[in-house]
Amino acid sequence: MPSTLPLGDPAPADGELPSSVVAGADDRNFGVYLHVPFCRVRCGYCDFNTYTGDELRGARRDDYASQAIEEVALGGRVLSGVGLPSRLASTVFFGGGTPTMLPHSDLTSMLHAVRDTWGLAPGAEVTTEANPDSVDAEYLLALADAGFTRVSFGMQSAVPSVLATLERTHDPARIPLVVEWARAAGLDVSLDLIYGTPGETLDDWERSLDAALAQEPDHLSAYALIVEEGTKLARQIRRGEVATPDDDVAADMYELADDRLAAAGYDWYEVSNWSRGVDHRSRHNLAYWQGHDWWGVGPGAHSHVGGVRWWNVKHPAAYQQRMVAGESPGAGRETLDDETRRVERVLLGVRIREGLPTSELDDDGRRAVAGLIADGWVEGRPALQGRVVLTREGRLMADAVVRRLLPS
Repeated sequence: MPSTLPLGDPAPADGELPSSVVAGADDRNFGVYLHVPFCRVRCGYCDFNTYTGDELRGARRDDYASQAIEEVALGGRVLSGVGLPSRLASTVFFGGGTPTMLPHSDLTSMLHAVRDTWGLAPGAEVTTEANPDSVDAEYLLALADAGFTRVSFGMQSAVPSVLATLERTHDPARIPLVVEWARAAGLDVSLDLIYGTPGETLDDWERSLDAALAQEPDHLSAYALIVEEGTKLARQIRRGEVATPDDDVAADMYELADDRLAAAGYDWYEVSNWSRGVDHRSRHNLAYWQGHDWWGVGPGAHSHVGGVRWWNVKHPAAYQQRMVAGESPGAGRETLDDETRRVERVLLGVRIREGLPTSELDDDGRRAVAGLIADGWVEGRPALQGRVVLTREGRLMADAVVRRLLPS
């Protein structure tokens, strides 16, 4: 599989965490991510840790929920053991893969395990990703009845030729149906789009934006296609079978999206994410960008608690073996020092609407802010108030902004 795990120290077999993670816990939200690593087909651009039926090597989808529940129970024991017995989950997110390839009863049982182990905070946000062709009205109603509050549909495009290049299998005509069913169930709706697909024109992208906005979603994500090494798409481009994505066209697409979404009443709150006001932001994703705590359940899932980050074994068969043996599925972990945590706060914090406090910058970084304002990449007035907030051009150049803010 293209996805790889980082290097790190060995993770203890019992998952034990150091007592240092307790410090400041009351100031950090706690979320739970449940990775469901199954897909019906592998999309050519995807390098996520996902598996089709012939890649499972003995692991079984119908056993997966019980294994994930075992890890949730492990998480409860680990956090209790370190003195954090009651960490109410403010957000729960089912991602993948395609979580909705599992029966809704499996997702429900996994959510109930989170609730029974840690509890859910009042007003907790509970989201699942879903492919448009993987759910029906009954399925979505069952999720809502179980306590889910949001569904994020992988729309990607409304143009059949673009979907074909991405190897997405759903019919664009299904999007209005699944949105209608989700609304009828009382779920908030997010639509995910991808732009910059080889061969996609600005007119194609505008057509996709129009189709998405016609559904009046509560939230919309628009991500530039990244051609990851090891994927089928990367091989197709290398062989000249598919055109190389054009960065200038992708920038035009981003600006068009920002214009159209703003005109429709959506506010950007992270470089690639827009919502109908603060209440419809993805609180789970914001927790990542703001450095809060989360426990990641499932093969290849990453976790972070109090400056300790760890990641699970990657393959579902290896994950299954660990859970059957009663061991932590952790493959490795690292304890972040203060400087690494600061650097990560800069990397992530600069991407959000509220911006990055200049107090997070060292002297060289603070000196760079004036030049970034002069270049039109950082807004001037917030900088005078001690925050680095990107302009729209700055959002397009976010990586370059970070390099200027972290010159060493």
